[in-house]
Amino acid sequence: MNIFTFTAHFGDEQACRHHFKEQRDKIGVTCARCGHTEHYWIKSRWSYECKSCRHRTSLRSGTIMESSNLSFLTWYKAMFLMSVTKKGFSAKEMQRQLGQKRYEPVWAMVHKLRKAMGNRDARYTLEGMLELDEGYFTVETSEVDRDKGVRGRGAAGKQNVLVVAESTPLEDPQTGKKDKHVRYFKAKVLDTHEKGEVSEAVGKSLDEKTIVFSDKSTSYVDIADYVELHITEKSNKETTKETLKWVHIAISNAKRNLLGNYHKIKGKYLQLYLNEFVYKLNRRYFGERLFDRLVVANITGL
Repeated sequence: MNIFTFTAHFGDEQACRHHFKEQRDKIGVTCARCGHTEHYWIKSRWSYECKSCRHRTSLRSGTIMESSNLSFLTWYKAMFLMSVTKKGFSAKEMQRQLGQKRYEPVWAMVHKLRKAMGNRDARYTLEGMLELDEGYFTVETSEVDRDKGVRGRGAAGKQNVLVVAESTPLEDPQTGKKDKHVRYFKAKVLDTHEKGEVSEAVGKSLDEKTIVFSDKSTSYVDIADYVELHITEKSNKETTKETLKWVHIAISNAKRNLLGNYHKIKGKYLQLYLNEFVYKLNRRYFGERLFDRLVVANITGL
């Protein structure tokens, strides 16, 4: 969807409201009071009324737009800008593009959208043959963290991120050349490099019938308990280029994307920025449908 198409379909507040209602009707509304799923639509109130207990649910209620004072049009413009750009926008640039006077509501809006993206991807587990490794991302730290003077893994200013990629080996029947076809990714910020946290992330993110390739890090020794087969190789240049090719490409691209757009990211917000990067990466072939999927994530992403 380009800017001209977006303006033609969502040129005013009413158009955005009607579209949002259409999408929410398709998904369905559940009463927060009694759990009933059948409602009347009260047009004068722009609210749903439960047929069972008469409890009313506003159009925004239960979505990430709940409690926001920003207009539907502003939210739609933000979702459009976030869906049509590969690199994304900082909250400051988003504020400028939307013409908003206050920074804080825009900052909250884009982070809510990033959280919804992460929640949407968390519904799915990776399967098949997977590559797994960690990347170390530079984050902004407090003076206390810098004064600790820790180096290497766990150092102040460095955040561990577990990255997993679905990667299936394929062979060209004509040339016999082997390559890997990559599908979906996951990225999880780790508080520590302990094996227990890594294993917990693996258990939540991967199907139990997967085959996982990784290096021989001691943090990965328990992964075999959560998957069908865990194959390890000594970490070297060949392992990075062949066995863990796509996971390292993803780590490299994520670092370049985040540092190039946001410069300084606080560690506690790193997962939100990674949510946006992975969400777009997993839907890289969606084209114009990415905007529609982001509207759905808005509705279901709490």
